[in-house]
Amino acid sequence: MASAITTLAADAPTLSSANTGFMLICSALVMLMTPGLAFFYGGMVRVKSSLNMLMMSFISLGIVTILWVLYGFSLAFGTDSGSLIGWNSDYVGLSGIGITELWDGYTIPVYVFAVFQLMFAVITPALISGALADRVKFSAWVLFTALWVTVVYFPVAHWVWGAGGWLFELGVIDFAGGTAVHINAGAAALGVILVIGKRVGFKKDPMRPHSLPLVMLGAGLLWFGWFGFNAGSWLGNDDGVGAVMFVNTQVATAAAMLAWLGYEKLRHGSFTTLGAASGAVAGLVAITPSGGSCSPLGAIAIGAIAGLLCAMAVGLKYKFGYDDSLDVVGVHLVGGVVGSLLVGFFATGGVQSDAAGLFYGGGLEQLGKQAIGVFSVLAYSLVASALLAFLLDKTIGMRVPEDDEVAGIDQVEHAETAYDFSGAGGGAASRSTAAAPTHSAASKKVDA
Repeated sequence: MASAITTLAADAPTLSSANTGFMLICSALVMLMTPGLAFFYGGMVRVKSSLNMLMMSFISLGIVTILWVLYGFSLAFGTDSGSLIGWNSDYVGLSGIGITELWDGYTIPVYVFAVFQLMFAVITPALISGALADRVKFSAWVLFTALWVTVVYFPVAHWVWGAGGWLFELGVIDFAGGTAVHINAGAAALGVILVIGKRVGFKKDPMRPHSLPLVMLGAGLLWFGWFGFNAGSWLGNDDGVGAVMFVNTQVATAAAMLAWLGYEKLRHGSFTTLGAASGAVAGLVAITPSGGSCSPLGAIAIGAIAGLLCAMAVGLKYKFGYDDSLDVVGVHLVGGVVGSLLVGFFATGGVQSDAAGLFYGGGLEQLGKQAIGVFSVLAYSLVASALLAFLLDKTIGMRVPEDDEVAGIDQVEHAETAYDFSGAGGGAASRSTAAAPTHSAASKKVDA
């Protein structure tokens, strides 16, 4: 018995300063993605609502951080209850955690795991905001964010990643958030816009991006931060899986960007900067659930498929009449579904787990598990988000008045404008030009 105890103690994980430092860097990279998303979205809207778009992402850093510390981490990663939710009183306020206490089975402290997962929780509701550009009260958005992470994100994160969560136990592969982040946010966006309706002038007025350089800056920051998002999700750097994920993130993103641009050229006759940025994000989304299970060649295929399908999907809103302002549904929902389902085809069985996809002799079993994960998260998030939006709309109201929307949500909601031309000269003509409506990303993609 003594020798067995000695062996067990010797095999127990010990704190790794290398893995701890690596994960803190990855956490900082993921945090940077939220300001990057703010720039990405902020450049795609008209100038009169660019500050509001920035704030809808940035405020998530405040709201979700506090809720995560108070109870979110406990709900998502506490002791399982019924395979649906977690709870651990030691995690409430992060007050009962020792500074060197390790996350179970790993060589990093619980604090490090908690702050890494916090950054995922922060960016997920921010992703939703792109679908709601130009028309939502900021106070309503703040309340929606707080309710949504509590009712939707924290439980879904437990399903997918929490020990005992039903999708985790089923064997659904989601390396870094295809279901918990991207499908979750994309389905939520669709649910909310079906409740609150279209922007004034949708399908009629030009709504071009006011600053494509900001869009490209945001896309670059997202691409950079995504290496922490994806490679860090293995929670260490000891066995090479994180390195494979890093490589797959790069190559899938490159393939998706090229596929999107190729589609644009064939369909619309131009290679646009907006298409390059959107294609890159589509590739990042698709490789997030799948990159830990496929080879680099598989990652190229996944990225190319996602780039093509997402480029095709952004035009569906004009066909079906839902106003997804900045293509959250077309990129994040469709990209997340594509990437998650393609695990069932491209998983090699030799990277993060021995689960193999159809192309590697694994049959349809893993594809079936992936489909269950995809459509259960999609359905829950869609319905729950629509109900939250409906309740808020019927109580405090979700939308700004039509006159305020036409005048510009920045001035109404924030008492500011993005650009001050008062010192640039030109008098009334300059002010008139500065105030003129521009155009939204979605229309640009179709018009290009």
